[in-house]
Amino acid sequence: MDYGLIGEKLGHSYSKIIHEQIADYQYEIHPLSKEEFPIFMKEKNFKAINVTIPYKRDVIPYLDVIDKKAKKIGAVNTIVNDNGKLTGYNTDYDGFYYTLVENQIHVKEKKVLVLGNGGAALAVLAVLNTLDAGQILIVKYKEEDGCITYEEAKQQHFDASIIINTTPVGMYPNCDISPIDLTPYQNLEAVVDVIYNPLTTKLLAQAMKQQIKAVNGLWMLVAQAKYAVEHFKDCKLSDELIHPIYNKVEALLKK
Repeated sequence: MDYGLIGEKLGHSYSKIIHEQIADYQYEIHPLSKEEFPIFMKEKNFKAINVTIPYKRDVIPYLDVIDKKAKKIGAVNTIVNDNGKLTGYNTDYDGFYYTLVENQIHVKEKKVLVLGNGGAALAVLAVLNTLDAGQILIVKYKEEDGCITYEEAKQQHFDASIIINTTPVGMYPNCDISPIDLTPYQNLEAVVDVIYNPLTTKLLAQAMKQQIKAVNGLWMLVAQAKYAVEHFKDCKLSDELIHPIYNKVEALLKK
């Protein structure tokens, strides 16, 4: 494999379509079981790859170099193989930053609830800190250091301005569930869901019904792919590429 995506379950991925719109290479979707993953990483039989759930942290020990930003985040979603030397980057950060700016979501000094604390959440938290968000709270189902429960969020943080879902709850094919009920949150300005399939998750549908700005994960997916290609091919690409590809994939997802 020259270029592609690794992860555990990749049946829903649109990354191939996106990458092949941006660049002139074939991009493979390469699912790996927990047993296959270490063998694949040791063999290094690729030019450059993207990494998704659940391996964004697991790849780090296999890297020779880790980009400063990715190191700070603690997760890697892009790896370039330069004659056997593996360098890791995090373009989820760039993709999420682009998403907020493009959709005019202003987090400065706002209270933000981040649902989940996996690999995607790490990039989201880094962006929120860069943009000087006010109080940032990680919400999880079970009690954990540095996190609050959904019950605590509802009881004590109903004044949150922005909710960001980084969990897979509501993703295809389990579309009829939502990670949180928005009813108690009367101060909401925006809800962002990093899920892109379906385009309108149950969570975003509720936000729209309550006339709250609702943004799906397709912006992040397309933007992070553009930034990944820049590392893959060692080039600079215009952000103007993002819109037409977003529109193309959005049309496919609506079919």
